[in-house]
Amino acid sequence: MKTKAVRLYGKKDLRLEEFELPAIKDHEILAKVVSDSICMSSYKAAIQGADHKRIPKDVDQNPVIIGHELCGVILEVGRKWEDKFKPGQKFTIQPALNYKGSLDAPGYSYPYIGGSATHIIIPNEVMETGSLLEYSGEAYFYGSLAEPMSCILGAFHANYHTVPGEYHHNMGIVEGGNMAILAGLGPMGLGAIDYAINCNRRPRILVVTDIDEARLYRARQLITVEKATKNGVELHYVNTGKLEDPIAKLMSFTQGKGYDDVFIFAPVKELIEQGDRILGRDGCLNFFAGPTDQNFRGNFNFYNVHYASTHVVGTSGGNMDDLKESLDMMSRGLIDPSTMITHIGGLNSVVDTTLNLPNIPGGKKLIYTNIDLELTPIDEFNKKGKKDSRFTRLAKIVEENKGLWCAEAEKYLLNNFQ
Repeated sequence: MKTKAVRLYGKKDLRLEEFELPAIKDHEILAKVVSDSICMSSYKAAIQGADHKRIPKDVDQNPVIIGHELCGVILEVGRKWEDKFKPGQKFTIQPALNYKGSLDAPGYSYPYIGGSATHIIIPNEVMETGSLLEYSGEAYFYGSLAEPMSCILGAFHANYHTVPGEYHHNMGIVEGGNMAILAGLGPMGLGAIDYAINCNRRPRILVVTDIDEARLYRARQLITVEKATKNGVELHYVNTGKLEDPIAKLMSFTQGKGYDDVFIFAPVKELIEQGDRILGRDGCLNFFAGPTDQNFRGNFNFYNVHYASTHVVGTSGGNMDDLKESLDMMSRGLIDPSTMITHIGGLNSVVDTTLNLPNIPGGKKLIYTNIDLELTPIDEFNKKGKKDSRFTRLAKIVEENKGLWCAEAEKYLLNNFQ
């Protein structure tokens, strides 16, 4: 079977190509990818090439398919897995396989599996590690967003707090505590806010900062203070770019006690130092935003590390439990990651979008891999409709859903943009 896929050959060398997939072996599965959302991690992989820890050193000779936030449908199952998977099943994947200690992952390390493809071969280790999950949701894009949401859940679960006089830690954020999310209004930050006010271990005070007034306005409309209040969370959005003394303002929400949990959602030295300064006793600073600079550093107060038990954690991805929790909360309507999506595109838009991702404003860029469509902001559908009436219909569907991408919009897209 032929597939079209975006393959990485080296630093900034992405190519959309059509090639033949080999026949599947008894321990493999053939699948069709329907949706894949583009992650900043794919940009980092494309920029670093073989210097990236998950990219093979011989990628110039044996290219890999990029993309790891994928959802699709199974087409053919090898004999080994016939009892567990069937053709026609929808699926999503946990790319952090951790197979026998290896860093290899779909979307980084394999020649025949990645989200930026029409068809893929799922290798044995994905099933062996339990990383191929059946997805029963109506819309494929929710299956794609389960993986980035699982990264957020993993970060929340990785935070820890000490127990005075004992040598073990309480895992997770402090329930009923003070939490700050700095630079928190990108797509992942919005997902973190949504999870924080809807999970079963909520903070009492949640302060979210940004310096972009447009992002602040959109966040206030999508995840309201009133909704957070109903769930027992006192939510504050703060534009720190307009403050002479951001530290004083942030500390005022906690009556000077500081924060139990601080999340950094942008790799900026000043943010790390700001987060350090607002930590309370036993405060945990989670550096969520992975930098591309391997020598990235920030100052940290080690006096407080010693005497106030402040500490730092960082995670890269979630685990299988995080992915399952993400899917479960979405299926029950407790979280809605559609707030993360601001652009829709086809497979033909992946190369340029991935290589220029930091310079494209907005949130998640959602790709439907079996259509051709230039990357298009959702809020420009009406404008595009002047030349293509299909966008006028898409715009109406989205407007009726509070401006958010939805299952009905996906269905219309897949039926009309093939």
